[in-house]
Amino acid sequence: MRDLALTEAIEAVGGVTELARRIGIAQPSVSNWDRVPADRVIAVENATGIPRMQLRPDLFSKDLVEVDATDLERAREYALLSTLLIRAPSKILLKQLAQMGGDATPLGLAHAALGQATETVDAAQVEREYFDLFIGLGRGELLPYASYYLTGFLNERPLARLRDDLAQLGIERVESNYEPEDHAATLCEIMAGLARQDFPAPEDGQRNLFEKHIAPWMGRIVKVSSKIGVVQRPGERRHVPQQKRHQHKCKRQNQNGDEPFLGHPRLGSGRSRVCGMWNTVHRICNLIIAGFVESRETSTPS
Repeated sequence: MRDLALTEAIEAVGGVTELARRIGIAQPSVSNWDRVPADRVIAVENATGIPRMQLRPDLFSKDLVEVDATDLERAREYALLSTLLIRAPSKILLKQLAQMGGDATPLGLAHAALGQATETVDAAQVEREYFDLFIGLGRGELLPYASYYLTGFLNERPLARLRDDLAQLGIERVESNYEPEDHAATLCEIMAGLARQDFPAPEDGQRNLFEKHIAPWMGRIVKVSSKIGVVQRPGERRHVPQQKRHQHKCKRQNQNGDEPFLGHPRLGSGRSRVCGMWNTVHRICNLIIAGFVESRETSTPS
């Protein structure tokens, strides 16, 4: 009989087939599990967000690794962002998100807003939004890759530098994952693992990865999405003012070397209909980045 933790993991991602795909093995292998095998616990944890102590309490104990409460909260936030940025959420995940609440803090209010936004959308609508934003016909409105936002091209030096740093941490891309490592979702997944101490990283490993490979660009997704992020109801036309001026400004500044490439999307394409849910996801992303920057500044000796 399949144990409860494995059942929860399967339901969290929408089924056996999806779990097998996320961890890069054949579907029949997962179907034959009674519980998560020891060599698959970390992969299932990363794919589902269910802690390893819950998946295999006989192998992992909370007493073995003591993780700071702040890091645990940060890991949960990064895991949430990774899950939402890598693919459109399933019906099961949308139902879970709809139950989210929050306190009076900015991040708590964003959680509550995400819960409210998911109450009024269905999976098909969110999938269309995700397609328009991140995939598109030819390309999406947003290209969530560090190389693109920093250089204007994919698979450039920022990706090479990231791979070098990940190699030093013993982290590499699994064969079944075809996304470059500088994808925002992959970086969030790695940050979640570092915060949970899944990887044998130095004490400052999490902060170094953030400062070098996330802080310089990921917050710009929020800025750019705010220029797209108008809820467009049936029959309405979306107008983005000063579009050409914004694009020309970006190109001119990049050529003069005044600042890195801003990674502007095709703001006037008219295809994107960003619902409140995706705006809130970007808002959470911005709050996490701002919170990490703030903690970095307050902990830096004067």
